[in-house]
Amino acid sequence: MVDCEWLLDSDPSIRWQVMGDLMGEPPEIVTTERARVALEGWGAALLALQDDAGRWDGGTYRPGWVDDDKPFFDAWTATHFSLQLLRDLGIVPSSDEARRAVSLVRDNVRWNANGAPYFEGETEPCINGVALANGAYFGEGVDGIVDRLLDGQLGDGGWNCWAEYGAKVSSFHTTICVVEGLLTFERSGSSSTDVRDARGKAEEYLLERGLFRSRSTGEIIDPRFTMFSFPTYWYYDVLRGLDHFRSVGDAPDERCAEAIGLVDAKRDGEGRWPLENTHQGPTHFTMDGPEGFPSRWNTLRAMRVLEWANGSAHPAG
Repeated sequence: MVDCEWLLDSDPSIRWQVMGDLMGEPPEIVTTERARVALEGWGAALLALQDDAGRWDGGTYRPGWVDDDKPFFDAWTATHFSLQLLRDLGIVPSSDEARRAVSLVRDNVRWNANGAPYFEGETEPCINGVALANGAYFGEGVDGIVDRLLDGQLGDGGWNCWAEYGAKVSSFHTTICVVEGLLTFERSGSSSTDVRDARGKAEEYLLERGLFRSRSTGEIIDPRFTMFSFPTYWYYDVLRGLDHFRSVGDAPDERCAEAIGLVDAKRDGEGRWPLENTHQGPTHFTMDGPEGFPSRWNTLRAMRVLEWANGSAHPAG
């Protein structure tokens, strides 16, 4: 077992989750530490990068400096992924700092693809899944995104951003973004039977494939699914999938067993997990790494997944 002191010797965004998810500290202690996310470290640094028009790096999905006439490449510094990172850090959504940032987005930021305000959503389900999670987390109205996602669910239970071009088989990447968004929406108090049913079908899509294997051949769908990253952005991997099922709160489905074993096997001699797959593209700042070295984020996430798998998870702080 890793010494929690190593995890605690970090940013408030990691410390509050360690305290609540791994150490079982009293809620008031966890709450006090979580409040620091908006005031110190990565959270405060990220908030400071927002401009007066509500944007990060001058754009919504892509930074303002990107030339749309040139081939697409990933960049993680625009508004969409900055909001996702604030959510991953666990900034208190009701804090004054978060409310100011989100109100600027709500009032000013629009999608390039369809001209809609940010919290009304875009056209691609992978983008809308993350936007849904962002909006629901921060208490914004996102019913329109939900309706669009439910209409676009494929017959196998998941989603695929290429569906508008004829894709009939779902994508793990797109599906995990949507199920996380739907779960966040449910927890915001705005759920419905249709939403719960859609999430259940999508989770079944993942479980039928053991979280990383082809249902028809049993082969690993993509070796990168077995490599853990953070931040994940729109990418799927086994640790992200398991962390979603942990967050649902149900006991692990037996079809998670191989994926759980994969996580357990990646623990090093000091009880730490490495950063294995950084997603290339500009970022605001580096929080972990380099690749191959122990990662506090992956260690936190892996440890709480294994505690959940072993039935020893602490209640949320």
